[in-house]
Amino acid sequence: MSIFQILMFAATLFFAYQIFRHVQNLDDAQPHKKESNIVDTAVFSASALVEEADNAYQRGELDRARTALEEASRIESENPEILNKLAFITAKTGDRLKAIELYEQSLELDENDDLTHNAIASLYRAENAYERAQDHYLKAIEIDDTYPQTFYNYANLLVDMDEVEKARGMYKRALELQSDFPEAREALLSLGAHV
Repeated sequence: MSIFQILMFAATLFFAYQIFRHVQNLDDAQPHKKESNIVDTAVFSASALVEEADNAYQRGELDRARTALEEASRIESENPEILNKLAFITAKTGDRLKAIELYEQSLELDENDDLTHNAIASLYRAENAYERAQDHYLKAIEIDDTYPQTFYNYANLLVDMDEVEKARGMYKRALELQSDFPEAREALLSLGAHV
């Protein structure tokens, strides 16, 4: 080997060693960066998790949405909005009893949320717990007597309870509040009432 070849070989080894050290430094730095990102996400961002859950729900990924909302709920355990979204997704995945429990927790934080009363009443109705459903619909009406959907939902419950005359009155009230409410109009007609 000539001196020139020895120098080239030494230079190649030197540069190869420098590249090796550089790659090792990159590999060592990446886990720390990943860990800090995970910590940062967990520390600051229930809202990012809620956004992730909303996106997952829109893509039809209910389990992923539920997982994100459960994590958000751990971060902000006293946030009724997060609890309500988690309850909604939980009900969609088929666990109505857990969803009811979550809505109850939300109502402990904000008992004057008529939409939460509506949602939990629908679940109680699905579970044939009609009296509990009725209590929540009445509370929702007490909070906001201008929301036609509550009257419509309550009328459906009254039909299930064989209280047809009261149901007619609720369907009519829903139509008074929103004249272009085709479901309420059809339900009223199906009961033989004139609209």
